[in-house]
Amino acid sequence: MANMAKPNEGEWMSSTSYRTRQPNTGTRRNNGEVSPFDDVALEYDAWFEGEGKLIFATEVRAFEGLLSSLPKPWLEIGVGSGRFAQALGIENGVDPSFKLVKMARRRGITAFLGRGEQELFDEESFGTVFLIVTLCFVDSPLAVLKQAYRVLVPHGKIALGLVLRGSPWGKFYQQKKKQGHRFYKYATFYTCRDVVRLLVRAGFLVEKVISTLFQEPGKVHRVEEPREGHLPNAGFTVILAGKQGVNTETTKEDESWRQ
Repeated sequence: MANMAKPNEGEWMSSTSYRTRQPNTGTRRNNGEVSPFDDVALEYDAWFEGEGKLIFATEVRAFEGLLSSLPKPWLEIGVGSGRFAQALGIENGVDPSFKLVKMARRRGITAFLGRGEQELFDEESFGTVFLIVTLCFVDSPLAVLKQAYRVLVPHGKIALGLVLRGSPWGKFYQQKKKQGHRFYKYATFYTCRDVVRLLVRAGFLVEKVISTLFQEPGKVHRVEEPREGHLPNAGFTVILAGKQGVNTETTKEDESWRQ
């Protein structure tokens, strides 16, 4: 298991040796509010076995071809209820929702309570960091990616699962956001170029892009096979990037992944 940084004042170690915050106040975001996913935890988790079952299976399949090449141990930032972590064999996770962290633990994930922007782990603790439909919900994407860089071993990997802004599914969820949807009103969607630029600023170089979920919203009837490359009509995109030897905040964006 990866080494944990020493708990700060106000944090506690549970009987299972997980590092969490004081449970009597719930989970808190950067602005001091309780995590919105605490209120919808059961609804969120049920989606994976209900209307989202085929979508989830399609997204999992997009990652499966990468797994054998990814160095361990693995960490998922935004582990939620542990659905992706369990399906992909990700051992460790962190999430700001107290209720979702409890669900993830019940699925066998070593789950910690906290935000991706926080220094929760020692430097160079993990071989691969996953963020799966998480970047759109964090307060500071660049800060989260820089923390991922910090905790990765030299030449470690980061694997992102994304709903991109200009895709059919991105437009679908943005409409839900405008309508005040319980989940998506908190989301901010990005283009592929936005994400690549953030990765480069955080010290990563994109190595591979995979696209999937070409069926339209409301018309998903089968599990799809992923395709390599960035395809604008894909509803779900996986970006794999590697940690560079030095932070590349000012390094020119590499676009070889487009080929």
